[in-house]
Amino acid sequence: MTARNLFIAAAVAAALVPLASLPAAGGARGDSPGQDWTGTPRGPGAAKKAPPADAAEQSDKVTAPLLREAVTVNDKVIYLGDLFINVGDKADAAVAYAPAPGERAIFDARWLYRVARAYRLNWRPLSGRQQVVVERVSQVIERSEIVDTIMAALFEKGADPASELELSTQLTRVHIAGSTPATVGIDDITYDARTQRFAAVVSIPKGDPAGEKLRLTGRLYPVVKIPVLSRVVSRNDVIGQRDVKWIRIRADRVMPDTVTKLEDLVGMSSKRGLRPDDVVRQSDIERPILVERGSLVTVTLTHGPMALTAQGKALERGALGDVVQIVNRRSKAVFEGEVTGPGRAKVEIASIRELAANQ
Repeated sequence: MTARNLFIAAAVAAALVPLASLPAAGGARGDSPGQDWTGTPRGPGAAKKAPPADAAEQSDKVTAPLLREAVTVNDKVIYLGDLFINVGDKADAAVAYAPAPGERAIFDARWLYRVARAYRLNWRPLSGRQQVVVERVSQVIERSEIVDTIMAALFEKGADPASELELSTQLTRVHIAGSTPATVGIDDITYDARTQRFAAVVSIPKGDPAGEKLRLTGRLYPVVKIPVLSRVVSRNDVIGQRDVKWIRIRADRVMPDTVTKLEDLVGMSSKRGLRPDDVVRQSDIERPILVERGSLVTVTLTHGPMALTAQGKALERGALGDVVQIVNRRSKAVFEGEVTGPGRAKVEIASIRELAANQ
């Protein structure tokens, strides 16, 4: 029993004593000159004996086991010292298996109390909600690193290194223990050059029998390079060479109307807003419109040293080289002209008389 418990017991016992049994005031109380009525020493020497009991009580509080709130471990097991502080030589006692690398486990108050009792720790939970969260340290092996390792092994078997590898097995990333080497190895791989399919057994870390084993299947696809936009292009913007870059794409994803040549893209105008890196189709672009429907057109006819000009109104839109219908603003006659520039067109020789008559 601690000094605190002894003090509480003495106080309770004193409260239960009848008032008539208490000694009279002064020297009639029957207490000795060096003690009070409870028997506690008094005088100059009494003050020197009280502090040791208080110091012992404070020492017990400091050395009492304390629960940690969050724990990070780098081992396969959880030790008592991972969960509690001030457990002395019991700290190295294994109490549970650690979660898998990169994952966490939650230990509730009931489980923690059972552990404390099993190891005779002077600890009990403050409430049923008290818990410890234990997280396992890990290293992350990304999917791209695994794919690159498989691709290198397939290249040794004759596969085209420019092919694109697609895994049939769902895989994002792999967590391994923080203390193990972050290496990827191929234990076994088979490859069919005709179907471009493969199956591989991947070990992480490389060559570790106790490490992670992944059985992966997939297929290789040939790729081609196509031009795409490097910036956002708005409707009617003319695409320049600086607006184009090349990307690699699987050949089976190239549609018949996909733009695959640089000359088919540069100098064209977009029919709608286009985003960078998107596949451009022939239906997305057109030659830049130089004459809009309803706009005024300067019509020119050159015959030897003579040049005649007149203004007309375009009845349809047209790009460079397109033949569009134009109405003469004076005679209202309709004729055809070939677009030669922004708002300009030339007329066939058959329209000379009509043009000259309406100067």
